[in-house]
Amino acid sequence: MRLNFSGEIWFWKGPSPFHFVTVPQDESAELHAISALVTYGWGVIPVTAKIGKTRWETSLFPKDGGNLVPIKASVRTAEGLELGDTVNVVLIVGATR
Repeated sequence: MRLNFSGEIWFWKGPSPFHFVTVPQDESAELHAISALVTYGWGVIPVTAKIGKTRWETSLFPKDGGNLVPIKASVRTAEGLELGDTVNVVLIVGATR
């Protein structure tokens, strides 16, 4: 499954601070429909993500019935991204390089 969407980069200040983009509701519903087939536990879904020219392997985090894409510092640096930027995200579900 391949998903394309746009979202704003936001910061979670929790015990393990990190930057995320929230997967929109429609795309999260598609992910939910296949999650039992691709999750490796706790509802976490492995994906290959791409923003701009930067591609990386990560896992989507479940949150409030939706999903979050963690955006690594190396991705933000490579693409010149900052908190609050809106980015186009491509997700390939269950795929690895």
